[in-house]
Amino acid sequence: MDDRIILLVEDNPDDALLTLDALSTNNIGNKVVVAKNGVEALDYMFGTGMYEGRDISDMPAIVLLDLKLPKIDGLEVLRRIRSDPRTNLQPVAILTSSNEEEDRIKGYSLGANSYVRKPVDFDEFILAAGQLGLYWLLLNQPVPGVKIK
Repeated sequence: MDDRIILLVEDNPDDALLTLDALSTNNIGNKVVVAKNGVEALDYMFGTGMYEGRDISDMPAIVLLDLKLPKIDGLEVLRRIRSDPRTNLQPVAILTSSNEEEDRIKGYSLGANSYVRKPVDFDEFILAAGQLGLYWLLLNQPVPGVKIK
């Protein structure tokens, strides 16, 4: 089993379960940490709050980030990740139901590495989430010298 972690930031339990099923269906056995809102995501990334003491030198291989989140929205999570030198190179893929052009522009402007709209069709979602996971875990080459786990 690959020991690199995926951080899934998703407040909808059905979408979180669907994403976990999609990864499993595509034989992606990585550990997935699920953050249910923007605060939990930032706590994980920076080792604060409920993740106080987490070794933040071990970053996820990829952050799968929803945009419409409680407490702190996904775009603000992305802005904070990009504004901190400890996390500014962290791979972040927006995985959202939003098809708004403004959201795509803001996401890329803030430094998203990818923007994927969640397909409504179950089989298409399984395929899209699987391809996303496989790309970031198998094909993508991380930044040299950055410890991503």
